[in-house]
Amino acid sequence: MVNVSRPSPATWEPIVDAIGPKVRAARTRLGLSLQQLAARADVSAAAVHKVERGDMVPTITTLLKLAGALGQPVSAFVDDSGLEPPPAVHVRSAERLPAPRDWAPGALGVAVEGLAAPTDALRAAAVEVVVEPGGESGDTRPRRPGEELVMVREGTLSVEVAGETYEVEAGDVLHYPTDRGHAWRNAGDVPVRAVWVILR
Repeated sequence: MVNVSRPSPATWEPIVDAIGPKVRAARTRLGLSLQQLAARADVSAAAVHKVERGDMVPTITTLLKLAGALGQPVSAFVDDSGLEPPPAVHVRSAERLPAPRDWAPGALGVAVEGLAAPTDALRAAAVEVVVEPGGESGDTRPRRPGEELVMVREGTLSVEVAGETYEVEAGDVLHYPTDRGHAWRNAGDVPVRAVWVILR
């Protein structure tokens, strides 16, 4: 059994006041709108808005839903220990994170799972992707400062960066800036399996 000291009522206020800004910051890092977070968490958009503004203190059930939808432990929103955050984030296989919404919003023929999401201490995100034959990134890959690194595990992915095309085969890695035009597609007849690391 762990002994936990009870904070005084005056100590609770800054903890509660910090929940809304922490939820909003986590949502923004993932590129989610209020409505998108609400749908993922199965919570009304009005409730999310009130929580973020500090107009409503979420119930533990609501906070659990929001934390899960944001890929964060509940402790990330209520921690007042003053201790350093853990040095690593352990994502178990049964608890995969949602993929960043801004990674490839126009992708077609693609199945994607989140592997890592940015936190206050860590900046990178990562996704695991299966691109079916004919699947592609779509026409509207956003340009923004940052980098992406893709490692193809199976198949061959055709990637265009700033007008130059690279045939990235199984075992190959391609590293490129995201402020230049970039797109990809599977022109083969077998699925492509790949891992992307994204740094904004």
